Amino acid sequence: MDNRSMAINGRAINNPLHKKIAAFIQFPDCKILKSVECGGTQNIPLFCSTEKGNDTEYCNVDLMILKNERIKVIIEIEESGITPSKICGKFLTSALSSNYIHESESNQPIDMDESVTFIQILDISELKESTSKKEQLSNIEKSIQKIIPVKDSKIDEYKLFFGNNSDFDKNRLNEVADFIQEVLK
Repeated sequence: MDNRSMAINGRAINNPLHKKIAAFIQFPDCKILKSVECGGTQNIPLFCSTEKGNDTEYCNVDLMILKNERIKVIIEIEESGITPSKICGKFLTSALSSNYIHESESNQPIDMDESVTFIQILDISELKESTSKKEQLSNIEKSIQKIIPVKDSKIDEYKLFFGNNSDFDKNRLNEVADFIQEVLK
C-alpha cells in the first residue's frame, strides 16, 4: 500500500504535499485551519448559508486562513487527478459558499471577508514529460482569473501553483508564503 492509499474511514492520512504546505504556512496574526490531510484534526466545511446542514454544505477545503475572524484565504492541494473538472469544481464550490461552520467555533458561522483569495497547489509528479498539461493548467488559471468574482462571491483573487512535490522546496514554499503575505496586508 503506497502513502496516498492509506486511509481511515475513507480519508487519506498521508499526503506528503498537503503536510509540507501546511507545515510551512504560518502567519502570526491569523488563525490557520488544517484539514486531516494537512495534519489537522477536522474537516473544514464551507456552506452556502449561515445554516449548517447537509443541504447547505458545499465542500471541505484543505487549508483556510482566518484574519480578524473572517475567511481571508482558502487553499486546495491536489496530489492526483488534476483534471480541469476537478480543478474548476473545487474553485466553484468554494466560490458559491459564504460561511465556515464547525463545532470548534461553537457552530457560529464565520463569514468570508470582503476580499477572499483562492489558491490551488497541484502536484504534477505523475504527468508524462511530453504532456501539454502545464499549458492547460496555465490556461485554467487565466480563465478563472477572467471570470472572478463570480456573481455574489467574495472570492476575487485566484492563484494556481504547480510542480512536482520535490519542486516545493524552501524557495518555492517562500513564493507561496510571500504571495499569501501580500494578500493578508
